[in-house]
Amino acid sequence: MAGRRRGLGAQLLPTSSPRCATGCLAMFPTEQYELLDFGHGRKLERFADVLLDRPAPAATGIATGGPALWNRADARFSRSAGADGRWTDRGHPPPRWTVRHGAVVLELNRTGSGAIGVYPEQAENWDWIERQLRGAQHRLKVLNLFAYTGGSTLTAAAAGAEVVHVDASRSAVAWARRSAALSGLATAPIRWIVEDSRTFAEREIRRGNQYDAIILDPPSYGHGPQTEAWKIDQHLYGLLRACGQLTSSRRAFILLTCHSPDIGPTDLAAMLADTIFGHSHADVRAKRLVLQTRDGRRLDSGVAARWPS
Repeated sequence: MAGRRRGLGAQLLPTSSPRCATGCLAMFPTEQYELLDFGHGRKLERFADVLLDRPAPAATGIATGGPALWNRADARFSRSAGADGRWTDRGHPPPRWTVRHGAVVLELNRTGSGAIGVYPEQAENWDWIERQLRGAQHRLKVLNLFAYTGGSTLTAAAAGAEVVHVDASRSAVAWARRSAALSGLATAPIRWIVEDSRTFAEREIRRGNQYDAIILDPPSYGHGPQTEAWKIDQHLYGLLRACGQLTSSRRAFILLTCHSPDIGPTDLAAMLADTIFGHSHADVRAKRLVLQTRDGRRLDSGVAARWPS
């Protein structure tokens, strides 16, 4: 969807889950990405060598860990009620730069919405996608809906999949193609589609097309290129049923990510199991996605439901 909006619900979580040797969750290498601090409705992150201070509703009502650190930010994004956001440069951040995750190189760019082209909590999902594909006995055909700037698409392609990348934003698809070139995947078997995800899925059903796997990361609300409306509470269930039809003959894996505050892990797992498999006892696992600082403070950043678990 163009005009995609992430959900706002998230909260501070306990620190009891497994950690990597550096004390952070195993996602990006720390030289590529690090959550430095969060609190008072904001988060301070380092992407490669660039420090960004951005809004984080998940951090509302939480104290920051070290206020002095925030003065080192290269740029700060702020938004007033009813107004467009703006970046304030404090250092000399580059107009574009990159981070790497495994074989994938992602172009970053500060946008007027505060997004920069990557949601780092997705790195855990990318690792999972790669594991599913590395064990495949043949090249899998993967459909990526609401594919944005292509982190999941490029991860799947780098692992040997044939991918159909669908997003309603022409600029996001162009961005993903630039990252594909940076990753050495310009000639990989990827179809780039600028279209509303629901419209595309329904058309594929009519064409009788089938996929081995589907990845989808729907926004809470948004609109397609032809002003198609998307509201996750109204439209997700139907889209998941369509995904079930599109994988009915040769299903290898399904990955659904959600950032809406009213949908938790239990709800998302039940929804995926019911729509894809027709019952709530399928082998679906849902978990919270988190970002974690070096000292173990964890920021909830959405929910992922996966099959098989």
